Amino acid sequence: MSSFTDATRSSEATLPTEIAPSYEGLPAPASSTTKVQEEGKTPLHEKLYRGISSPMRLLPDFLIIGTQRGGTTSLYHYLQAHPYIAPATSKDTHFFDKKFSKGLDWYRGHFPTRLEKFYAEHLRGHPFVTGEASPSYLFYPHVPKRVARVLPHVKLIILLRNPVSRAYSQYYHAIELGHETFSFEESIQCEQERTAREHEKILADEYYYSQAYKHLSYLSRGIYVDQLQAWMSLFPREQFLILKSEDLYADPAAIVNQVLAFLNLPQVETQASKSEYKQYNNNAYPKMDAGLRKRLVEYFEPHNARLYDLLGVNFGWDH
Repeated sequence: MSSFTDATRSSEATLPTEIAPSYEGLPAPASSTTKVQEEGKTPLHEKLYRGISSPMRLLPDFLIIGTQRGGTTSLYHYLQAHPYIAPATSKDTHFFDKKFSKGLDWYRGHFPTRLEKFYAEHLRGHPFVTGEASPSYLFYPHVPKRVARVLPHVKLIILLRNPVSRAYSQYYHAIELGHETFSFEESIQCEQERTAREHEKILADEYYYSQAYKHLSYLSRGIYVDQLQAWMSLFPREQFLILKSEDLYADPAAIVNQVLAFLNLPQVETQASKSEYKQYNNNAYPKMDAGLRKRLVEYFEPHNARLYDLLGVNFGWDH
């Protein structure tokens, strides 16, 4: 982070030196979903039923773990249109990052029952798969080891977006949710100052959860190679499907078919045409200053090069 900050010292903006107090204790933003229910909107009687029945409930077959602002909400909605995929009660449970202390029974309560799976597979004769999408999982330090302990054979789906565009999108998402008041340039120059101590607290205390770290990590979230290496040290390569977000935006049907193949599910005509693949959380915002974009491209270039070496593919983000 410091290398970008040093490169932008000559900016005319006067940079703040403290985190605004409103960043402490912020409520987690609600996801915009249509088919799945949000946990806060689940009726009390259903919560009680799911809690009581949790021992007979499934754990997920797949997780969409990132990246934030990379198309995960759209992909999850496309997948749950498939007749053999049963969604969780909410798209992002945040169990492995924010709510791990609630315990495994609480987590199971978000998924279908073993009876539903048995009925589908043995009486109807077709596969039955369930999963969730919490895009913060990729980035949060303690998540990989938690997932490895609870779900050692889970399939991991990752969307990676141009980190410059991703950071800019996250910034305007934070503005919309009321988590950010600085300009974009101020925000990225101050990121290290605003999040470094929070990161240290997270590493020191597994159950410390930081809203500032979640909402203000614009550039560090885009250093994908470090995040992937943490996951790949615990899971074999065959459990990963790593996709380019821009490919999802350009041809959602093709990416959905890739995911279905990864999940060993047949292709089913769930969308009449490409036009029916609605993009979720697709907010409009002003065009980024060309000079700032150039500096960000240069900042991410060495990190992207390490990513390309790790994956053996060039995503073409360095221009």
